[in-house]
Amino acid sequence: MSEAANGNGEGNGTTWVLLDKEKKKQISVRGIAQVENVANVKKSFNRHLHYTIIKDRHVSTPRDYYFSLANVVKDHLVSRWIRTQQHYYETDPKRVYYLSLEFYMGRSLTNTMINLGIQGACDEAMYQMGMDIEKMEEKEEDAGLGN
Repeated sequence: MSEAANGNGEGNGTTWVLLDKEKKKQISVRGIAQVENVANVKKSFNRHLHYTIIKDRHVSTPRDYYFSLANVVKDHLVSRWIRTQQHYYETDPKRVYYLSLEFYMGRSLTNTMINLGIQGACDEAMYQMGMDIEKMEEKEEDAGLGN
């Protein structure tokens, strides 16, 4: 790390400036969303219920539980997305973009949990907390075509 980027601002009067590579190295997503096991899902679920939804179990509605679970899944998805973007930044691959507006997505929470490999942990965590994950999944609205 250069003296200008070492954070202490000492030395030859240089200012604290980070180079692009040094900025990128400061972004670490390891450990942000470890939802592979039931205990972490429960902890993350309760954290989102309290600090994102700003409710506790006594006043929460099924809709609040759905959004708390959705945020748990989003945390895991975002951490993977950031790692992917970091890899793309480092390797600078060619990209192809394709957009189709004739695709009906439907509901995505269950599909996302399956694709991330966390559905089993989420199911078990909700069961252990006395919640019916299928009823929570029903709270999600279809992502319609807008017609």
